[in-house]
Amino acid sequence: MNTNNIKKYAPQARNQFRDAVIQKLTTLGISADKKGNLQIADAELVGETVRYGQFDYPKSTLTRRDRLVKRAREQGFDVLVEHCAYTWFNRLCAIRYMEIHGYLDHGFRMLSHPDNPTGFEVLDHVPEVAEALLPEKKAPLVEMKLSGNQDEAIYRELLLAQCHALHRAMPFLFEAVDDEAELLLPDNLTRTDSILRGLVDGIPEEDWQEVEVIGWLYQFYISEKKDAVIGKVVKSEDIPAATQLFTPNWIVQYLVQNSVGRQWLQTYPESPLKGKMDYYIEPAEQTPEVQAQLAAITPSSIEPESIKVLDPACGSGHILIEAYNVLKNIYEERGYRARDIPQLILENNIFGLDIDDRAAQLSGFALLMMARQDDRRIFTRDVRLNIVSLQESLHLDIAKLWQQLNFHQQSQTGSIGDMFAENTPLSHTDSAEYQLLMCTLKRFVNAKTLGSLIQVPQEEEAELKAFLDALYRLEQKGDFQQKTAAKAFIPYIQQAWILAQRYDAVVANPPYMGNGGMNSDLKIFAKTYYPDSKSDLFAIFMQHAFSLLKKHGFNAQINMQSWMFLSSYEALRIWLLDKKTIISMAHLGARAFSQINGEIVQTSAWVIQNIHIINHMPTFFRLVEGNEEEKSKQLISGDKKITGISQLDFKKIPGAPLAYWASKETLKLFVANLRLSEKLTTREGMATGNNEKFLRYWFEISTAEIGFNIVNNSQSIDTRKRYFPYIKGGNFRRWTGNFLYVVNWFNDGQELKSFADETTGRIRSHNYNGNYAFREGFSWSGISSGSFAVRHVSPGFMFDAKGPMGYVNNKNDLYPIEAFLNSTVANHLIKMLAPTLDFKLGHILNLPFIEAKEDIITLEKLTKEAIDISKNDWDAFEISWSFVTSPLIQDRELTIKSSINKITGKWKKYTQRLQKIEEEINQIFITQSSLMNEVKSTVDLNTISLMTNPDFRYDSGQLNESMLVNDLLKELISYIIGCQMGRYSLDREGLVYAHEGNKGFAELVSEGAYKTFPADNDGILPLMDDEWFDDDVTSRVKEFVRTVWGEEHLQENLDFIAESLCLYAIKPKKGESALDTIRRYLSTQFWKDHMKMYKKRPIYWLFSSGKEKAFECLVYLHRYNDATLARMRTEYVVPLLARYQANIDRLNEQVDGASGGEATRLKRERDSLSKKFNELRSFDDRLRHYADMRISIDLDDGVKVNYGKFGDLLADVKAITGNAPEII
Repeated sequence: MNTNNIKKYAPQARNQFRDAVIQKLTTLGISADKKGNLQIADAELVGETVRYGQFDYPKSTLTRRDRLVKRAREQGFDVLVEHCAYTWFNRLCAIRYMEIHGYLDHGFRMLSHPDNPTGFEVLDHVPEVAEALLPEKKAPLVEMKLSGNQDEAIYRELLLAQCHALHRAMPFLFEAVDDEAELLLPDNLTRTDSILRGLVDGIPEEDWQEVEVIGWLYQFYISEKKDAVIGKVVKSEDIPAATQLFTPNWIVQYLVQNSVGRQWLQTYPESPLKGKMDYYIEPAEQTPEVQAQLAAITPSSIEPESIKVLDPACGSGHILIEAYNVLKNIYEERGYRARDIPQLILENNIFGLDIDDRAAQLSGFALLMMARQDDRRIFTRDVRLNIVSLQESLHLDIAKLWQQLNFHQQSQTGSIGDMFAENTPLSHTDSAEYQLLMCTLKRFVNAKTLGSLIQVPQEEEAELKAFLDALYRLEQKGDFQQKTAAKAFIPYIQQAWILAQRYDAVVANPPYMGNGGMNSDLKIFAKTYYPDSKSDLFAIFMQHAFSLLKKHGFNAQINMQSWMFLSSYEALRIWLLDKKTIISMAHLGARAFSQINGEIVQTSAWVIQNIHIINHMPTFFRLVEGNEEEKSKQLISGDKKITGISQLDFKKIPGAPLAYWASKETLKLFVANLRLSEKLTTREGMATGNNEKFLRYWFEISTAEIGFNIVNNSQSIDTRKRYFPYIKGGNFRRWTGNFLYVVNWFNDGQELKSFADETTGRIRSHNYNGNYAFREGFSWSGISSGSFAVRHVSPGFMFDAKGPMGYVNNKNDLYPIEAFLNSTVANHLIKMLAPTLDFKLGHILNLPFIEAKEDIITLEKLTKEAIDISKNDWDAFEISWSFVTSPLIQDRELTIKSSINKITGKWKKYTQRLQKIEEEINQIFITQSSLMNEVKSTVDLNTISLMTNPDFRYDSGQLNESMLVNDLLKELISYIIGCQMGRYSLDREGLVYAHEGNKGFAELVSEGAYKTFPADNDGILPLMDDEWFDDDVTSRVKEFVRTVWGEEHLQENLDFIAESLCLYAIKPKKGESALDTIRRYLSTQFWKDHMKMYKKRPIYWLFSSGKEKAFECLVYLHRYNDATLARMRTEYVVPLLARYQANIDRLNEQVDGASGGEATRLKRERDSLSKKFNELRSFDDRLRHYADMRISIDLDDGVKVNYGKFGDLLADVKAITGNAPEII
């Protein structure tokens, strides 16, 4: 169904209902201050009225108001508001559904009017409705109607009477007379801005046709609460909001039809039920031995009334509704009378539990609506539903209630004191019922946290049922005190009885909550009772469900796919494979829930039988691609069905992941070959405890402080260097590269190793890997969005937890193993071990090593060549510390265009060569592993992971090559600015100056390091949108092009640069010169590109006067010193102010002598310049303030810290530092 209207209305409704309840509570003298402290006004009796604070109410409200005060004190104000708000929301939604379907006995609409958009049909038929609901008040109500001005009062009376009338059929949702929640029914219900209008007008009637609308209303009602608590440690009262998710109908059908329906079809294979179940999966073909085992456990007959189905986390009842449909077909098949079927199903077959009161209310309501479709008198049959919201027993006054119950018709004496204390006077009573009661209540102290995970022995089922029936009798026929006590005890005995039973099918979409979100009670419970599944609530529910099943019952659930693959669930998988039988599974992956975007919720729906059938062949469906609709269709069509694998085959793969798509040939590889653990050692990298403190991008700091090419830890100490290259995962890339970080490891990591938590004193860093640091090996990114890839790491690196390392035992194995791990065969195999693309050490070690002995020399040669190509690619960009010069200068031709053609042609050849190398490697391992039918040797060009490969770098089809040209020009401009700053030089290769504070720069100049193209004197480059300075960035770019490519082709080269920049970087501008286009790029776009290239840690800092761009300049981080700001002011800002003033004066004179359009143009130019002048004057004031402070920076602190020291003089401070700039 279309949920857009519900999605829009329900979250708003929650806030509206909460506000309305708070307003009503305030009039009752119940409120909370800003800190959440409860405020209770005294009740002052004045005759027949009572005053709560400033508001008067009838004296008859006092008892109900007292109950609200008690609840507010016990539960807290906010919990009371939430409970009462959803109570009225649920009730009104229920009435709305019933009125649309004609289920109200009087036959008129309560909340709307079929012919009047803002009216209420019941107000047009007050005599008839009053006769049905309030016969004793019919006369006064009719008289009020005739008076013509009391519709609000009449309507309120009729609505409350309707709620009372529905109490008999739905006591779980509608209370009897004098319910305290009635005091909180909002006022002004008949007004056009009433709280009812959104419910009626916001959701069209066509959206109310299916009862699942109730579930969707509930999901979206709690959506804001869910967002507020998700990702935190969750309090008991917030667990429902954090864990509930409405299950799509097709998934529900799959679960129920293949558990409840399957059980029936096993006994009655020719049953017409099969033709009514779209998502029923025919059993896979089995061996005679398996068929014999199945026959032995299949009953010869089944009585429909004996089938018991439980949803232990029933939410709004979606699963139980489908169970009702299947059971109804079964009853009809056996010839039961149609009007008897609904009550039989509700009382004998269907059971539901939840910790959320509102969910259980809606679940019970939805089931009754299903029954009402089939039996129009169901509301009068006093049906006892087995849908329970689990209740906690902690606040019960057991002594008083037990005495009131007077179960054995004798006076009880004594006092219990502490609820569960030992040796109290009544704890030794001979009453078996009392002993059972106390034992039961003790179990449910934390019921709102543990829910249906609480275990009740099956042996107590009969006793509990007998006690429950006795309590029901007392509730109906006992005296007043017995009725009160019985009503109080029934929920606990009923929920215990449900948990003590054993079921033919347990069907659920259980709560999803990782260990990190569990509160302490839940975490301790999980660790104690469910050590194999403790990592997530869904897994605990999965395991627990088997204890609620009959011996051969079916456990059918949808949950997160992680249990199928992660090492933390290995013990659970082994237990399932050894003790249970997977019947079928629909592996859904991401996007099975259309309401949830992205890859976070990746699910699997499955049916597992509570018995181990040896060599059973499950049926799997690989539905990991596509959206919800596509998955649903594929499940019905069977296009993605996989059979032929025994569940015991999974144990052939290390860790027993459920890699059901693995072929027999693939499984053989895991059995027949050595594991990589025999060939290499892996190490998880270091955790610094504070990456912001200890890690830097290498370009943030002085390169004089970096120790390159270190071979062991002892040498690192001897160098007295502070920083060393550091591997930290990164984007997908094969062979080598992703070298961006350095780590502070001064003096054997002295500071890092002593870094302690300020609160606990505990050392935060760990896993230093001293014996493995700086050794040659290979690394990979722990988490990938695609294929697995390893990168060769030369000696000299330390490594991070996100960049684990592998080291071969025999140096001759290094290149063959790297070749294998980058092959399509290894990728095929590792996806069996880590389908979630989270590549752990164990996954690598557990891979079978396909040893191609005859091709060792070839593999070594190919791998070395691949590494060389990849290294040259990495070093072609200035974010590499081994960058030499711009590729366009290295392969210089007469023009920039011809230089680009040459370099791109060269890169294309390298890409094609690497593609051929990878395909040769793939073919060697495919041949060796006999996987010719499963793994291809060909490699798509867009997976050749070179940044010089446009098909890999971009994802734009035919535009890739022109995008590469555009980026080459942007990178050339970046290099030119680097030459202007003195970072690079045409006279020397690689980095020339990247130290600190401009120290040593003058010496480089005197040595002739910048002879061909002189570097700027002060490292301050004006970046203006017009020609205000002779030596601004634009003019120096022009000079650089002339220097490198000559005067003859200067204009041609400038034109080509401008045209290329207009492809993607900036939009073309008609009539603009090439130099103006370049200037516009530099003024508007270069800084953004620089921020992107340098990962928001720029080395050229943009000082900016503001949005008018009156003055902007770039300052080279490594040449900044405490005199830089003063020089910026005296050399640039102050002279520019004078120029602006002179131009404004000139324009004023010209305006005086001009007229018409010319005068308008001159005024516009003057006004624009005046804005710039005013902005620059303000900037100058602030600049002078900071210049006088003579701010120094320490490069070791990193760009993020240093960039924030200059207030709002700099651009994009918040984007870089995370904090808004200080404004003076």
